[in-house]
Amino acid sequence: MTVQLFIPCFIDQLYPSVAFNTIKVLEKAGCTVKYNEQQTCCGQPAFNAGFWGESKDVCTKFVQDFDGADYIVSPSASCTGFVRNNYNQLFENNAFQSPAKKVTNQIFELSEFLVKILKVTDIGASFDAKVTYHDSCAGLRECKIKQEPRDLLSKVAGLELVEMDNTDTCCGFGGSFAVKYDTISVAMADQKIDNAIATHAEYIVSTDMSCLMHLDGRINFNGQAIKVVHLADVLANGY
Repeated sequence: MTVQLFIPCFIDQLYPSVAFNTIKVLEKAGCTVKYNEQQTCCGQPAFNAGFWGESKDVCTKFVQDFDGADYIVSPSASCTGFVRNNYNQLFENNAFQSPAKKVTNQIFELSEFLVKILKVTDIGASFDAKVTYHDSCAGLRECKIKQEPRDLLSKVAGLELVEMDNTDTCCGFGGSFAVKYDTISVAMADQKIDNAIATHAEYIVSTDMSCLMHLDGRINFNGQAIKVVHLADVLANGY
């Protein structure tokens, strides 16, 4: 199966290893991965900030970049959820309405693509650690992803998954929310981290590097021992 890879801005700029490990995981699962080097952003930052016109320009480019793809896979439930839930509204009664609708039906977050489309849960990964899982708002509420990452983690050799309290509550990032309401954002992150530490896990795992980036900032600020790791990094480990 051939898939087009979409890499979010912050992963491209700050966490490129997640992108490379996503490729490794997809290839291990039997996919041929293609990457359009002209791709940029999904349009979410501008949209969430209220700049719908500017966002639509970026979203138009996204539709053009991925036109004709059978499957688009991204290591981000946030970007996937934005495309899936907002493009139809943005391009309503527009010349790009049809290709935009096609793109919304073809984009998948990594874990849901592996489990729901490829029917794969065990790709031979190993990760010798106790971990806890954070359900991102985008993953849980926009993409309806909950069991898929857990199914994948359950098959990773050496990994022990322990659930934290309130795993489905927000970490406090929310993009511009963390900037506009920094005090609330920090309190939410600290509560999430305390719940994770209470499990005695060594790592917090999630589908969204944006959440993990936010949590990691607070962990480092507070000098705490727990670490963060993207699901793709876990799944790529050991081979």
